[in-house]
Amino acid sequence: MEFAKYRCDVSADRFGNVIACKKGKQGGGKLMFAAHMDEIGLMVSQIDEQGFLKFSPIGGCDQRTLLSQEVIVHGRRDVFGVIGLKPPHLTSDEEQKKSVSIADMAIDIGFSQEEAEPLVRVGDIVTVRRKTIELRNDLLSGKSLDDKAGVAALLECAKNLVDYENTHDLYFAATAQKEAGIRGARAAAFNVNPDICVVVDAGFAKMPGLDAFSAIELGKGPAIAVGPNIRYAIFEVLKETAEKNEIMFQIDPIPGMSYTDAMFIQIAGRGVATGLISLPLKYMHTSVETVSMKDVTRAGTLLSCFTRSLNSRDLEMVLCS
Repeated sequence: MEFAKYRCDVSADRFGNVIACKKGKQGGGKLMFAAHMDEIGLMVSQIDEQGFLKFSPIGGCDQRTLLSQEVIVHGRRDVFGVIGLKPPHLTSDEEQKKSVSIADMAIDIGFSQEEAEPLVRVGDIVTVRRKTIELRNDLLSGKSLDDKAGVAALLECAKNLVDYENTHDLYFAATAQKEAGIRGARAAAFNVNPDICVVVDAGFAKMPGLDAFSAIELGKGPAIAVGPNIRYAIFEVLKETAEKNEIMFQIDPIPGMSYTDAMFIQIAGRGVATGLISLPLKYMHTSVETVSMKDVTRAGTLLSCFTRSLNSRDLEMVLCS
């Protein structure tokens, strides 16, 4: 309900998307900003005879980072657990040469099978237990910043526009189940039927192991995407808006599918003119994802300036330019 603080009417659709609307003047178009609020996780697949929980991933979970994590099993009540593995002292030379897989791990909740079964069921969701921490130089590290950082950028935009009289209806969509197949974005786009949508999602930040051509830089502003998933007119307006308002930004060339909410919003209904802003993020799909809060603030500022730039313009004329 944070969006309600900024003169938005907030509701949830049948799919679980949270959609905030700040109505514009009569006769305007529909402008939507979207960012997914879901996170990768795990699901209980078995409770063995000793009370250990076997599990499967939900979304693109990096199994290399799961070992020794603290977790919360969301059963009939929340139960704390740890992910464990046979100690190295007892593994064979052959086992030590192999990578650890999810099939080898188990969640220990400290209960026997008889004690666990009243609390935990097969199909229960498991999330990593991790506190968000502040690093130096305005960096933030924690889990699920892909893409709660994007939702924060949407909130920053709403805050910037709280006293602004917009011509077009403005929608902020925090979408569900992106990590499980980009599902919620389809429902949100169908429900809102926007003329223009700009998606905010995480992009790969430069770090050891990523070359200069496959990543964007942390702390140097949000990246404006260009490619077949993007309406070029929206790319141009975003770029011009950033330049005019002296907002630091980068260009993110995406020659194929973006694998973001933009992928399916673009082809929703009769088609939506779609843009994409990527927030540089390190260690994606781990519990220590890291972003620059300056980049998040800049993205929110860019969205609000983009809204103002369209306020007195016919959206169809923008798209035809």
